[in-house]
Amino acid sequence: MKETIFVVGGCRSGKSRQALETDDRLPGHRRIVMATGIPRDEEMHLRVEQHRKERSKNWQTVEVPVNLAPAIVEQSRQADVLLVDCLTLWISNLMLETDDDEKIHREINRLIPALESAVCPVVLVSNEVGGGIVPENKLSRRFRDLVGSANQAVAGYAARVVWMVAGIPVKIKG
Repeated sequence: MKETIFVVGGCRSGKSRQALETDDRLPGHRRIVMATGIPRDEEMHLRVEQHRKERSKNWQTVEVPVNLAPAIVEQSRQADVLLVDCLTLWISNLMLETDDDEKIHREINRLIPALESAVCPVVLVSNEVGGGIVPENKLSRRFRDLVGSANQAVAGYAARVVWMVAGIPVKIKG
């Protein structure tokens, strides 16, 4: 059964763990993690390694820092389950490539047709970045707004949405 599931929450709220547990309940053995993070420092390398250790040997990792929509379509043909981790880092990578928000919005808008075209279940992970105060600088506000747009688009399309709070999954849709 093809389904799109969106797991969203604050930093260190248990999103990736929840996404893996959700994926483990889906049928099939060919599992692909589409990792969007680019380790740019030692601490990020350690985080990436920790995420790899948390996954079973059934998971293949495909690095997808920017071209996410076409990669979802392509990789879904080779997988029983896709896990996209995470949209927040994907938006950050797009911002590093361009200052053109319209171009980034076009990439966000390509996600839904890609999810519709996927032939296997897709679980996407993202941070909820709009729950705090309005950031004081333009770059932070821009990031918050772009991530918010991506989260709204995916949440609107997904059959199930789970919000993680302090390690506890709260079903908000589906």
